[in-house]
Amino acid sequence: MSVTAEMVKKLREQTGAGMMDCKKALTETSGDFDKAVEFLRKKGLAAAEKRAGREASEGVIGSYIHMDKIGVMVEVNCETDFVARTDEFKQFARDVAMHIAAANPRFLSRETVPDEILQKEKEIYREQVTGKPEHVTDKIVEGKLEKFYSENCLLEQVFVKDPDQKKTIKDLLTEMIGKIGENIVIRRFVRYQLGETTEG
Repeated sequence: MSVTAEMVKKLREQTGAGMMDCKKALTETSGDFDKAVEFLRKKGLAAAEKRAGREASEGVIGSYIHMDKIGVMVEVNCETDFVARTDEFKQFARDVAMHIAAANPRFLSRETVPDEILQKEKEIYREQVTGKPEHVTDKIVEGKLEKFYSENCLLEQVFVKDPDQKKTIKDLLTEMIGKIGENIVIRRFVRYQLGETTEG
């Protein structure tokens, strides 16, 4: 099947990939649009991994305020000021801020969960499954910990704007890296809720 300019344009609009990449994806998949999208996503993921080590010191502070009751600020970094100023990048930062407002993550990633909290969680899970063989208990505790990460860590939460896709914030971030062609890092965030008391 011959690949038309119209097909390439449509694929480019949907994925944000380069013209030549879109043409190659459609050629490789014999014009199958869905397979071409998948082809580009896989390519993007591979490219994202390569970019992960690059310095990201530019970026924006994305913000979102919900009904004057919840406010979020999130720092999202990229490699160049040029990318930081694009509407697409700013929208991504805003989407992440909006997600934080809705999903209320406690931590950025599983690596940032303090060890004492992890130990406490494991203790609770072990108490919930007393009387089972050790290897069974370990498996259950592991499963419960994964659930804890997916509920409490921003990067592992399913994006609230697209729950049907089961796409996590990390997936969204990786796609954005593939699309923009720069390393992008969600550095930190803060979430305020009216009337909330601060701990300590």
